[in-house]
Amino acid sequence: MDSRSEQRIGLLNGFAAYGMWGLVPLFWPLLEPSGAGEILAHRMVWSLGVVLIALAVMRRWSWAGPLLRQPRKLGLITVAAATITVNWGVYIWAVNTGHVVEASLGYFINPLVTIAMGVLLLKERLRPAQWAAVGIGFAAVLVLTLGYGRPPWISLCLAFSFATYGLVKKKLNLGGLESLAAETAIQFLPALGYLLWLSSRGGATFGGEGAGHAALLAATGVVTALPLVCFGAAAIRVPLSTLGLLQYLAPVLQFLLGILYFHEAMPAERWAGFALVWAALSLLTWDALRTARRSRTVLREAAVAAASVAAEAAVEAADEADRGPGRTAVPSPGPGSKPGTHA
Repeated sequence: MDSRSEQRIGLLNGFAAYGMWGLVPLFWPLLEPSGAGEILAHRMVWSLGVVLIALAVMRRWSWAGPLLRQPRKLGLITVAAATITVNWGVYIWAVNTGHVVEASLGYFINPLVTIAMGVLLLKERLRPAQWAAVGIGFAAVLVLTLGYGRPPWISLCLAFSFATYGLVKKKLNLGGLESLAAETAIQFLPALGYLLWLSSRGGATFGGEGAGHAALLAATGVVTALPLVCFGAAAIRVPLSTLGLLQYLAPVLQFLLGILYFHEAMPAERWAGFALVWAALSLLTWDALRTARRSRTVLREAAVAAASVAAEAAVEAADEADRGPGRTAVPSPGPGSKPGTHA
């Protein structure tokens, strides 16, 4: 398969992954009357089942043994499982209590939070445009705090939990399915214990609301794993810069659903806050594209220079080979020299 077809498949998978993440607010209300805690526990339990089936089909088990022998990585996976639990739980609660727009804001500001964490935790140096974007994002949070009458804690919780999750995942260096399998394996027993406790108290809805409701709760595993599979297929086929642009598709769709489908209020001060966030993201995207373009130019120039040096070396080697071993070049006759004589 040629590279163009590979890129097309990658783009389709990228659109599918971020499209599903963007449309997922339509799914969680279907699970009512289940509460956010019960939905979250079912998501953990059924996700493990779906991922284990996928790994069995693909026969991808070689990573598990070495992982179990690395306590540091197991600790990182536990942190990742804890942060994504917070992220999932807050998101489900936000959608089912009418805060879809504020939830979408969390994923809009996530890149800005990731950059800020890079500075604070990893001592990374920012370019001027990145500093400006972070400053504009901070101003947006202040404006939205005035607009909501409180800090946008749902957005901040989602952004910080997902940024922390991303940071831990970067250190883990595990594939998407493998990482999700390890994380949900850690989540499984607490989640199952919670569901059993809920059932013992008569508060569980699984099985008590009909087969359709039970099937929807079981489908939370597919809803979790399928976008991740598509994302993995996209990540290996399209450039990182393209994937970075595609990530905005999910919060854009969530924002539009909040406004047009769930009819959430958007007074002027919230529009102002969102406009500042979008301005910061536009600046960040422009800077990232410009930096990527410069990097490609530098790499291209370096490749040309290396090719030129290699060509010169090859010519010199060919000249040496033509002279043969133990032979030296005969100088050209100088002015005044006679034929048959050497200077």
